[in-house]
Amino acid sequence: MEFGQQDLINQDKQMCFALYEANKRFNHFYAEVLGQFNLTYPQYLVLSSLWDTDEAMTVRQLGQAVNLDSGTLTPLLKRLETHGWVTRNKDPNDDRRVLVELTTTATSQKYEIVNLIRSKLNQLNMTDQEYRERVQEVNDISKRLETILAKF
Repeated sequence: MEFGQQDLINQDKQMCFALYEANKRFNHFYAEVLGQFNLTYPQYLVLSSLWDTDEAMTVRQLGQAVNLDSGTLTPLLKRLETHGWVTRNKDPNDDRRVLVELTTTATSQKYEIVNLIRSKLNQLNMTDQEYRERVQEVNDISKRLETILAKF
């Protein structure tokens, strides 16, 4: 497929702008929903990664899972710990590593948070299949861009 000049000049025809706008709206959406739990979207991503594994993760593993560097992740984890969502402890097998675990509060709040997000996302009026397809399309675009960037 060849892109026409107008496709790359007009903002309303550029995929990057459409994704940028959608990202801004998703961030605002999650800020509204998660605000009820005193959580930010990046904090939710960390909790979600820990919920997925249901076991302790190192800071490095969490950083890779949520695509955040340690300079951004460490203060975020400190705030989560202060608010009682996670604990951070040195790995007994390697004191250079810090293990992050969910607290009972985080475990007990999981379904309340997820159900609230789900109920709000249902307002998109998309079927499960449509939702999964859109996620797959965005993931595919991301992977294609990653391949292009690897060639730079």
